[in-house]
Amino acid sequence: MRTIACLYGPQPRHLETIRSAAPGFDIVNGDESELRARLEDAEIVVGWNEWAEEICLRPQSKLRWVQAWGAGVEHMPLDAFERRNIMLTNASGVHAYPISETVFGMMLSFARKLHAAARNQADKRWAWLGELEEIHGKTLGLVGVGAIGEEIARLARAFRMQVLGVRRSGAPSPHVDRMYDHHGLNEVLAESDFVVVTLPLTKDTRRLIDASRFKHMKPGAYFINIGRGLTVDTEALIEALRSGAIAGAGLDVFEQEPLPESSPLWAMENVIITPHNSGSSVYYDDRAAEIFVANLRDYVQGKEPGRNRVDLRNQY
Repeated sequence: MRTIACLYGPQPRHLETIRSAAPGFDIVNGDESELRARLEDAEIVVGWNEWAEEICLRPQSKLRWVQAWGAGVEHMPLDAFERRNIMLTNASGVHAYPISETVFGMMLSFARKLHAAARNQADKRWAWLGELEEIHGKTLGLVGVGAIGEEIARLARAFRMQVLGVRRSGAPSPHVDRMYDHHGLNEVLAESDFVVVTLPLTKDTRRLIDASRFKHMKPGAYFINIGRGLTVDTEALIEALRSGAIAGAGLDVFEQEPLPESSPLWAMENVIITPHNSGSSVYYDDRAAEIFVANLRDYVQGKEPGRNRVDLRNQY
């Protein structure tokens, strides 16, 4: 029998939906020992890990399609998938709501100094924080405008923000006032009061935001990264914060995770740190399962999965 191996531990209601979409398949989602024993025969694998990579890339493996349970795929053996003609789809889009809310939480915290007030509260200290800023009417620069960037741009309309965007294609977006390709990145950095990075990690984006990029940023601007930590040069970011070249940073992702206790970022009062959880949501599995089942219905009918298909060469 054809086999689907689910590595992420689907909830019962998701299993029923998967079974309904693929009645001719055996669904394996037991403990690790059972999954290891069955993975070599799996035609479809949902999720990915180190031992799946070791087993599923053996010559006798029947693997044809992997559904990643996250959006990032840089940790996966993309070259091997391409050589073996294995299709890869991801969960891009499930993060748009939770991550956009984290981004606005950070922007509002910086403007209204809520992060400083929270520190004062912990110390039982009543202290004047000076005049407070507003995000209404400010310029927002989005570096990487995919599903997450589109949602951030849409919400920014409520604050009457001017939205500038950078995406590889330069294709317009209904919620972005001006869109650029990568050649316009420095222009966007120079005009933006808030710069939000939502980039995937590829060979072209690794440490894209370096010392030269921070020098282009507008004095008094804030930098927020909720994409991938390795797209930013950490030492250059720390120097920009120390020198006052930028006003502050909201960081959910880092070059090294967990962020080492020795990192100066922990002690900086103009930095908000979250532990790579901006995409977390009680609705995550429901949204990811919906993407997988939609693709699964196509696959069962002999069609290639088309939703969230990853370009293995471009790595997203």
